[in-house]
Amino acid sequence: MNLNERKMSAPAEPPDTDPAFIAKEEDFTKLPSELSHVDWTKPISWGKYEPYPPSHDADAITTTDDDGDKQTVALAPPLPLTPEGTAPSFKPPHKALEFHVHATSGRARYTTVHLPHGPVATPVFMPVGTKGTLKGLSPMDVTNSDALNNQIILANTYHLALQPGTELIRDAGGLHNFMNWDRNILTDSGGFQMVSLLKLAEITEEGVTFENPFLSDNNDKERETNSSNKKRTRQEATESGSMMLLRPEDSIYHQNNIGSDIIMALDDVVSSVADDKTRFQIATYRTLRWLDRCFAAHRRPHDQNLFPIVQGGLDVSRGGLRDVCLAGFRERDDKAPGYAIGGLAGGESKDDFWKVVDHCCRALPDTKPRYLMGVGYPLDLVVCTGLGVDMYDCVYPTRTARFGVALIDGEAPGTLRLKSHACSEDYRVIMHGCKCMACAGGYTRSRLHAMLKNDNPLAVSLVTHHNLAYMMALNKRMRDAIKNDAYGDFARSFVRDQYRGKDSGGQDVPKWVKDALAAAEISLD
Repeated sequence: MNLNERKMSAPAEPPDTDPAFIAKEEDFTKLPSELSHVDWTKPISWGKYEPYPPSHDADAITTTDDDGDKQTVALAPPLPLTPEGTAPSFKPPHKALEFHVHATSGRARYTTVHLPHGPVATPVFMPVGTKGTLKGLSPMDVTNSDALNNQIILANTYHLALQPGTELIRDAGGLHNFMNWDRNILTDSGGFQMVSLLKLAEITEEGVTFENPFLSDNNDKERETNSSNKKRTRQEATESGSMMLLRPEDSIYHQNNIGSDIIMALDDVVSSVADDKTRFQIATYRTLRWLDRCFAAHRRPHDQNLFPIVQGGLDVSRGGLRDVCLAGFRERDDKAPGYAIGGLAGGESKDDFWKVVDHCCRALPDTKPRYLMGVGYPLDLVVCTGLGVDMYDCVYPTRTARFGVALIDGEAPGTLRLKSHACSEDYRVIMHGCKCMACAGGYTRSRLHAMLKNDNPLAVSLVTHHNLAYMMALNKRMRDAIKNDAYGDFARSFVRDQYRGKDSGGQDVPKWVKDALAAAEISLD
């Protein structure tokens, strides 16, 4: 597609909101009508295969017990596998995504997500380039390095809409052209900013209104005006540039302009540690209404994939808020090429964290990719891949590099603080065998220590490259283990490497890790 075709394929302006999708305030806590028939005493799941229990749509067979009595039972069939290297056909209803599962090991999957800008092997960690760039690295650093070779990165709709503006990006031929990146891009919808920028935001049925964070600190008059006028119209909120109204229609409009391969629905996000049951209920029901508005606003389903995001707080009870959201998605499954699990990595306990991931993976269909948002600690990836997650993103590897912290194998937390005095006379590379620019280039811990102490930007680039190389190597190790049906052995080895036990001078394995892996039928004993 040439530049002019790209411009024409993006909408000229955001569509208006269909009043049919707007709920009255008295209906905010009423169960959506399309879910009135759901039997909440049964697990919410669909499209399940072995090793999961059968879903409600599983075929039934008749069996005979030892006494000769016949009974009809539902069985989950084996998951169909596709040979590696199979070319995608991109058939309707999802013309821009094809999902091939190549191998399984327990609940862990080795797959390929075929997208418009090439295949993405999973499990995969997606580096975060919030404003269309990975800080400290050029696209060539990523694509020309065997140690990285990322097939997909993440960018943020909210930040790109503020600066430089998605209309400019659209007119440049989309973000791929704008940043000189010929591989896949996933964009967040801006929903996370409802939590991270909550003090600057007001959330209503229409959408979320953000105060522009780039306002000058001395512009007190403008800020006072924004604070005192909480019900500004869309035109009033945007024409001065002091406020930004982000409706579901606006989020999709911006993402259509950006041209990312995977776009996310705008969801009503509540901090996982909030203590307000009513707010969680309103947000869960609103997420379903906003999803319908996102689908209606999407103008590029032929080359962009819209993923819904499962919300519902930490409530994984039978018929609870996560089940309500999942049941709503089940009703809309024909429109969704994949799913994301959201509302986590916000300070909740690790016990709550893994239980939500487990609950969602047991429910979501096995024939579509599952993306766990905002998660990037290596241990979390190993555990959640065992539970059935395919895709991840997080600022952790790149942000921690800017503080001079490198990711390494070994004792938890698996990091090396290069600014510490212990590295000042350490003449080893960060990690033996690593192929990143720092390790392969012979930069010792001592040299990096001195460079970081002197705020040398090259050091930050080198550590960033190393941390992303570490994550890409971890991805490959997980995929290789799944291909060999040895993921349990890999997970055990990884955990034991980080937690040697107090008797051996290390730390004991946290209970949440044991419980989560046990749910994946991986024993550490």
